[in-house]
Amino acid sequence: MRYRRLSYRYVIARATPVTQVWGRGDLTVMFGAPQWRPDADLCETQAAFEITVELGGVQEDDVEIQLFEDALVIEGRRDLPASTDAVYHTARLRRGPFRLELPLPGPVAADGAEVRYERGLLRVRLPKPGGTA
Repeated sequence: MRYRRLSYRYVIARATPVTQVWGRGDLTVMFGAPQWRPDADLCETQAAFEITVELGGVQEDDVEIQLFEDALVIEGRRDLPASTDAVYHTARLRRGPFRLELPLPGPVAADGAEVRYERGLLRVRLPKPGGTA
């Protein structure tokens, strides 16, 4: 797991890299890199913001966490083994690259950030400035 702390604000509305453009007449369609967004909870206590992200099946080394002044960005990839000689009747487990962008509801003391990954759950605790443990 890689963790980076960045000292500038994050702009949530970002441009998605274009991987393919298809056009015909007055219709143009742009396809960005396919990504999925993992489920997450963000709760606030008196002392901290606590984020829990569901990442079952994701290897710890396949996750990157970026902490900005106003947002937390978690990126990574889930690769699950696929059976090559089987026919899938249902395929709902999301695979491939993912990205989660969470705006932070207030300032955090980034030096006290804690990150744990256990049983498929990523837990990030971001203390508030002046908050107690």
